Amino acid sequence: MNYKKIAQLISESRKTTPSKIYLQGNFERKSFEGEGFQAFGQGKFWVLIGDFPLIEKWMKKNRERIKDSFVEITARYSALPLLDLKKVEARIEPGAVIRRQARIGKDCVVMMGAVINIGAELGERTMVDMNAVVGARAVIGKECHIGAGAVIAGVLEPPSKKPVMIEDNVLIGANAVVLEGIKLGKGSVVAAGAVVLEDVPPEYVVAGVPAKKIREVKDLPQKDKISIVKSLRELKLKKDSD
Repeated sequence: MNYKKIAQLISESRKTTPSKIYLQGNFERKSFEGEGFQAFGQGKFWVLIGDFPLIEKWMKKNRERIKDSFVEITARYSALPLLDLKKVEARIEPGAVIRRQARIGKDCVVMMGAVINIGAELGERTMVDMNAVVGARAVIGKECHIGAGAVIAGVLEPPSKKPVMIEDNVLIGANAVVLEGIKLGKGSVVAAGAVVLEDVPPEYVVAGVPAKKIREVKDLPQKDKISIVKSLRELKLKKDSD
């Protein structure tokens, strides 16, 4: 998805304020029919879920019948909801934020606090570690590791023609930054804290600010430091018994 389509999608979307309201008061199901939000409960206790302005309007109209309420708002004038995780065949830990229109490959791992923006793509068995950010339209290949706190730049504002392109088997260290338009070749390694301003050839290690080539991957003395643990990425789902 190019940035023009994403910008159009955001600008034309209906902005909503997702909310959940816990309500005490004597109501019937018909009290909520046709109001534009969902209502769950019975008798004196109800949970209302939907766009807050619609619920707020209903609450004002019925204020005399409401004994008590608690309002929980998860976003304000949000342009796009989060990705529907029911359809994702990957391990997504609590606290990860993945926007709709992102693509998550099979057996990926997205850890706590990670953010995957609109239009980003993760290849199969790629891991995005804690608090890492994968910006809009970034494309990451298979079996990569994006280290904790790393930033893969997005390309929505200011607009750019080229997203970040990361090929298969790339390892990016903690707190590294990859700027927009950069391509990281297959099997390359970005050291922790590096800031990548130029393309990285396949099978090279870069480090520093700005990042510079320091050696080829084949010359690394400890290969285990750049290997991934495939068992962490395998989904072993319990099958329903017949």
